[in-house]
Amino acid sequence: MARYGQEFRDKAVARLLPPESASIKEVALAIGVSESTLERWRSEALANPVQRREWTPAARFEAVLATATMDEASKGAWCRTNGVYPHELAVWREQAINALAQPGEKRVSAAEAKQDKRRIKELEREVRRKDKALAETAALLVLTKKAEAIFSKYKAEDE
Repeated sequence: MARYGQEFRDKAVARLLPPESASIKEVALAIGVSESTLERWRSEALANPVQRREWTPAARFEAVLATATMDEASKGAWCRTNGVYPHELAVWREQAINALAQPGEKRVSAAEAKQDKRRIKELEREVRRKDKALAETAALLVLTKKAEAIFSKYKAEDE
């Protein structure tokens, strides 16, 4: 007799319960567990409401879509029916928005990255030019001081 971990059971039961609500036959074929075992797991999960169900990412997205147009009262009723806290639903909504926003940002960032590279090259070129100019100015200053020291030495000897 095979033994399954609690995490495996929870994932299987999550597929059976709303919002995914897959049929027992589908889940049994997909995960290789008998239908009677899945029925027992589901009845245990429904009998023990304290135990939190695990929501798959697809189920979370479906929940966000299902509740998007609802007012607060009906959204609260939906949350009570499905065993979800309203703040969890808000977090899932933010996660969905962030997930949908990332591909667009990546496309924009590629163009911006090209512009940034060009700007970096220009700035590096300008820094090299200014470093050279600064080195030249420092050399001229040193030479000027040495020349003044040499000529003032000869002036002092002439007097």
